[in-house]
Amino acid sequence: MNAPATNGDPPGRIYPPFVTLLRRSCRRQDEFAPCALSGLEDWLLGDAVEASDMLALFETFVWRLGAAGLPIDRASLHVGTLHPQVFGYAWNWDRETGICDEIKVAEESLNTDAYRRNPIFRVIEFGESVYKRVDRLEDRGDSPLLAELAGAGYTEYAAAPLRASTSLHNAVTLATKQDGGFTKEQAALLKRLYRFLALHVERHVATLISGNVLDTYLGQAAGAQVLQGTIKRGSGAPIDAIIWVSDLRGFTARADRLPGPAMLKILNAYFDQLVGAVTANRGEVLKFIGDGLLAVFPYQTYSSKSAAADAALTAANTAQSALAELNVATPDPYPEIPEWRPLETGIALHAGSVFFGNMGSPERLDFTVIGPAVNAAARVESLCKELGRPLLLTQAVADLLSRDLRDLGAYRLKGVSEPVRLFVPEG
Repeated sequence: MNAPATNGDPPGRIYPPFVTLLRRSCRRQDEFAPCALSGLEDWLLGDAVEASDMLALFETFVWRLGAAGLPIDRASLHVGTLHPQVFGYAWNWDRETGICDEIKVAEESLNTDAYRRNPIFRVIEFGESVYKRVDRLEDRGDSPLLAELAGAGYTEYAAAPLRASTSLHNAVTLATKQDGGFTKEQAALLKRLYRFLALHVERHVATLISGNVLDTYLGQAAGAQVLQGTIKRGSGAPIDAIIWVSDLRGFTARADRLPGPAMLKILNAYFDQLVGAVTANRGEVLKFIGDGLLAVFPYQTYSSKSAAADAALTAANTAQSALAELNVATPDPYPEIPEWRPLETGIALHAGSVFFGNMGSPERLDFTVIGPAVNAAARVESLCKELGRPLLLTQAVADLLSRDLRDLGAYRLKGVSEPVRLFVPEG
């Protein structure tokens, strides 16, 4: 069965801070009937091709190794990916608990001593194969992992790269408690099976990379739709949402006097605060337009329209607070950039129906939201500077909130037929 995602350490397994537990499955050996080794190869060349989930595929693979009589007591699969913050994913299995965990490993792991002293380092970084008799002190060396395995009664640890058609150093590890470790015949058979497994792993890695790239550049909701085939011009769907439009104050003046690399650094620091607040409250970032940010909080994501509005307002308040803290940070995080602060933003929140879909030319499409509600939100944001307010809410948002708000009155917006009443949070 699959357990819900969690960042906590699972019982009996201690993961470092840069590792996140995504999913867990737990099965037993008696679920898999004993089979001949030829049956395992047939499965890899047949039914396994239909598997769409890497966790289920790897878990089934290791249990089938046991069903075929191979003495596997511990196994892991490691794959790389393309992601600005994620180094890769891994699946950890052991026979004693029957648990197989799917984890995400952050980029910061690359600089840790634990990673560099782990035998898997040689496999992932250099494509080497590693075979260690962990019941021998001279084989264990100074590796904490191998010492841990020896203490748990393991006799041999084997790690090998999985190669098919690319140079990616994905890796698989197997460990056994069998006296004397793996036999030569067992090691040769496992090496043969790795070739079949590598084909499946590359297929799943390609899907992971595609999903990560699309999520990074388009956002999760848009990325998921594109990956599912919503790529025709004009395709999409109407959604009801809270719309966020924001803009950095003083962007033009900074851009005129600061070199490109410095300006990019400032923009990244600025967007870190805003995007972090939006995503922490389950909003969806759709687009960066220079110093502008367009995001939505779809009603379908929340328990109610009011919950979506509350999440959007919380995100806006959090973003403003984060910018305020950055502006007074000591020591100065950017001493090499003259007069970079204060970083201030104007945020407008509006509610309405928008069309979420593809627009552009057949050769170059963009996935975004369009509609009168988006235009109105942009017009309201432009009033933030004029009214001296860092945050403005429209009547449509205010009606969904139970918080105390101050009514600023009605304002005419360019391109909007009726005046729009604006509000700000009290205090």
